[in-house]
Amino acid sequence: MSEHSPSETPRSRWFLVPMQALVAPLLAMPRVAKRALALLVDSSFCVLTIWLAYCFRLNEWTVLTGVQWLPVLVSLCMALPIFIVMGMYRAIFRYANLAAFITVLKAIAIYGFAFMTIFTALSVPGVPRTVGILQPFLLLIGIGLSRIGIRYWLGDAYQRILHKNTLAKVLIYGAGKAGRQLAAALTNSAELNVVGYLDDDPRLKGGVMGGLPIYDPSDLPVLAEALGVHNVLLALPSASRQRRNEILEHIRKARVNVRTLPDLTALAQGRVAVSDIRELEIEDLLGREAVAPRQELLDKAMRNKVVMVTGAGGSIGGELCRQILRNKPSSLILLDQNEFALYNIHAELLKLAELYEHENLQIVPILCSVRDQDRMEHIMQSWRPQTLYHAAAYKHVPLVEHNAVEGIKNNVMGTLVTARAAHKCGVSNFVLISTDKAVRPTNVMGASKRLAEMVLQALAAELTTDRMRTNFSMVRFGNVLGSSGSVVPLFRQQIKDGGPVTLTHPKITRYFMTISEASQLVIQAGAMADGGDVFLLDMGEPVRIADLARKMVELSGLAVRDENNPEGDIELSVTGLRPGEKLYEELLIGDNPETTEHPRIMKAREDFLFWPELLKKLNALNAALDRNDMIAARATLAELVSGYSSTGEVSDLAFTGAETTTAA
Repeated sequence: MSEHSPSETPRSRWFLVPMQALVAPLLAMPRVAKRALALLVDSSFCVLTIWLAYCFRLNEWTVLTGVQWLPVLVSLCMALPIFIVMGMYRAIFRYANLAAFITVLKAIAIYGFAFMTIFTALSVPGVPRTVGILQPFLLLIGIGLSRIGIRYWLGDAYQRILHKNTLAKVLIYGAGKAGRQLAAALTNSAELNVVGYLDDDPRLKGGVMGGLPIYDPSDLPVLAEALGVHNVLLALPSASRQRRNEILEHIRKARVNVRTLPDLTALAQGRVAVSDIRELEIEDLLGREAVAPRQELLDKAMRNKVVMVTGAGGSIGGELCRQILRNKPSSLILLDQNEFALYNIHAELLKLAELYEHENLQIVPILCSVRDQDRMEHIMQSWRPQTLYHAAAYKHVPLVEHNAVEGIKNNVMGTLVTARAAHKCGVSNFVLISTDKAVRPTNVMGASKRLAEMVLQALAAELTTDRMRTNFSMVRFGNVLGSSGSVVPLFRQQIKDGGPVTLTHPKITRYFMTISEASQLVIQAGAMADGGDVFLLDMGEPVRIADLARKMVELSGLAVRDENNPEGDIELSVTGLRPGEKLYEELLIGDNPETTEHPRIMKAREDFLFWPELLKKLNALNAALDRNDMIAARATLAELVSGYSSTGEVSDLAFTGAETTTAA
C-alpha cells in the first residue's frame, strides 16, 4: 500500500512525520552515543571553519593542500580537549540554557587565544595570519548556532513527543476518506493522539497511510494492550446499521471506549473539534435499518397546511415539530403547558426555519392545557389547523402510577377535550400518539392511553355521517431512544458515575426505535388513516435491557462486575419491578394485524365501546376523579379497558399523606 497523495493529507502532517521519524531515534540514543555524535559535529565545524577562513582570506573558493591542512590538525587537537575539559558535552542540548552558552563562549575564547597565538602572533609559513583570527570567530558562530538550533529543534520535538505520549491514544476504524479526514482533523488535537487505523480491507492491512499504520481489526484486543489504546473512533458513515452492529460486537472484546464520527459536512469543511466527536449512538446496537420515509405521505399530511402539535415541548412532540417543519407547512402551532419546554422548542424551530429558508412559515407558541376546553376551542377557531398531532400526555409509568388522578385526567380527559374541539373546529386529521403499554396494561398510564384510544375509536364511529367529520386515528409504538425518561441516557450517566447500572429485572425486554424514525412513521401513518384506525409501528425485535446495559458498559471500555468477573468495573444491580411495570411489552391486543402500503406500519382492529355507552362511563370516571375516589376510578378503568389489571395497590401521593397506599 503506497502513501496517499499530498492533496489528501494536511501540509503540517507531511512536515511533522519526517521530523518525528528523525528526532525519535536521536532522542532514543544512549548518552555515550549522543556525546560521540556531538564530538563528531564539532570536529566537522573545526574543519569547515578552517576552510571558510582560507576562502575569506583568499577571496575565492579554494581546496586545502599541503601546509594548509596544518591548522586543521591543530584545531582538532586543541579544540576538542578544551571543549571536553570545559564540560561542553555534559549538558543536555535540548535543555541548554544561558549558562551552557556562557560555557561555550569561555571554551572557544580559551581555544581562540591559543589558536591566534600560534597562527597569528607567532605565524606559520604558508598559513595567512588572518586565518588565526577568522577561524575562532567562525567556530564560535557555528557551534553557538548549532547549540541554539538543537535546543529548539530537539527540545520542542521532545516536548511534542512527550505531550503526545500523555494524550489518550486512539485508533480510527475505517481507513477511507472519512477516516483520513478525521485523522487530519485530530493532527494537532490537545486531547487525542491517533496511532493508526483499523480496516478489514485485505488490500490495506499492513500498509501505511499518512505516516499511520493500518492494522487488522481482528488484532484489536492485542493492539489495545500493546499500544495503550483505550479509544476507537468509528469512521464508517456509509456502513449499514447491521454492519456497524457486527463491528461493535467484535470491538466489545477489546475493552475500549467507542465513539463515532461527527457530522460529515463539518468534517469536510475542517470544522471538527474533539468535542464534536459523539458518544456511540445506541441505535447502532439495534442492528435494524431505518426505512426511508415516503415523501408523498409526508406531503399529504402537512405540506402547505396549518399543523398543530400538542405537547410540542416534549421529546416526541418536539421531534414531530422538527419533521413537520422540514416538510414546509404554512403554519406550525406549538401547544404546551410547560413554559420552559415551549420556549426551548420554539427557539430551536425558529433557527431551523431560518436554516431551511422557510421565510413565510409561521411558528406560533401557545401556552395551554389540553384539558381547558374553552381555550382549546378558541385556539383552533383562531388558527384553523388542518392536521393535529396529539402528543400531550403523562407517560412515565411510576410517576403516573403514584399520581393517578392527574394522569387519567390529562391522558384521557385531555384527549377527549382536544378531540371534541378538533371536530367542532373542522380539523381534518387528528392523530393520537399512543404506546405499546396500552396493550393489556398493568399500570394507570397504559390503561389511560388505551382509554384515550377508545375515545377516538368511539368518536370516529359516532361521526361517520357527519359532513364536518374529523379523521381520527392513533399510532401505537414502543420505547423511543433518547426520549425523556428513556433508559439509555440513564445508563450512560450511571456508567460515567462509576455505577452501578440499575435494572428493574434481569429478564425485562422492551421495543426500541429512534425518535426520528418514530416521528416520521407517525406522520405517514396519519396520512393513511380512514377514521378510527389503530396503527402499529414495526419496532423490530424486542431488546433485553440487561444485554443493552452490558453492551453500553463494554463499549465504554469497561467490564461488567459479576460472579464471573469480580474484578470488573461496573456492577449491574437489580432493583425490582416498579409499580405497574411489565416484564414484556406488546403492540397488539388481538391477532392478525393488517398490512398497509408502508412496510413498517400495520393496522389493528381493536374492540371498543360505542359512544353513548362510553360517554356514560367517562362521566362516571370523571366524577370519581373529581372527588379523588381512586377505588371507584380504578374500578371504572378496569371495567372500560379490556385486560387491565394492576400489579399492586393504587396510590396517589397528592392525597394519601403519610399513608403511601390506598387498598383496592
